[in-house]
Amino acid sequence: MNQIWNKTNYKSWIITLVIVQVLGYISINYFGDYGWTVFFLIPIILGFLPPFISGRKIKISKTDAYNLSFLAFIFASLLLLIFAIEGLICLLMASPLLLLAGWIGSYFGYRLSGTKKLNPTNLTIIILILSFGFLGFDTINKPEKLIPVTTKVKVNAPIEDVWKNVITFDTIKEPESWIFKTGISYPTNATIEGTGVGAIRYCNFTTGSFVEPITTWNEPNLLQFDVKEQPIPMNEINPFWDIHPPHLDGYFKSYKGQFKLTKEKDNVTILEGTTWYKNDIYPEFYWKLWSDYIVHNIHNRVLEHIRKESEN
Repeated sequence: MNQIWNKTNYKSWIITLVIVQVLGYISINYFGDYGWTVFFLIPIILGFLPPFISGRKIKISKTDAYNLSFLAFIFASLLLLIFAIEGLICLLMASPLLLLAGWIGSYFGYRLSGTKKLNPTNLTIIILILSFGFLGFDTINKPEKLIPVTTKVKVNAPIEDVWKNVITFDTIKEPESWIFKTGISYPTNATIEGTGVGAIRYCNFTTGSFVEPITTWNEPNLLQFDVKEQPIPMNEINPFWDIHPPHLDGYFKSYKGQFKLTKEKDNVTILEGTTWYKNDIYPEFYWKLWSDYIVHNIHNRVLEHIRKESEN
């Protein structure tokens, strides 16, 4: 550890943390983007700079390089928590992506640390060019298509009974799924004002209510609705402060949904729930894994409650 805890490494960490904090602030607070800059470029820089800067002054091993980069990630995460910028759960959710990008950066930082061809001035210019390139890509790369997520259950009850429990349902018991113990919002009950097309359904979550104007009322087979209003998707956990990071407002947005009921037998009904949403956080292939998983768990919570109520 003597190789790690020294003045040269302290300097490399400070320079790195200042650069990534500035880039993160510009991307999130000025451009309003949680994209490739935040989740790919910044962690690469966070992994690259400490071994690159220190390796030009002192001899470091590959293990030292990885340790320098990993500690930089720890320091950066603590700063995000202490200064109420981000929450613990979202940092954990992003960590596989961040650490992979950081490892790539650390490897190249170590490989280039001994070369004299890449001086700090040239490096700064390269980082600026890459940063503005990624920021520009994030700004124009907005989600266009709605993402559908469908979940189904078999209910041993007549379709008419299932329909009644779809329209409204009483309070659901506390969740057992681990994902809802992290602050992720989950449904508690549903009410409705009116009947038929134009009625307003309220699906109540722990953070507020989804306001859902009914667009199709085909009793007892199909209920479709738009989402006029929706609450924040989670309450962030921060060990130091109550926080409200920008990504809670409008970056995950549900647009419409439906319940489809199919009569399989007299006392057997297939119940499907579908949500169409957009997720304005990139890279999409990674965050879609999380959002699809969460939506499926929300569906399962509601559909299983409807199944039990209908069968009873």
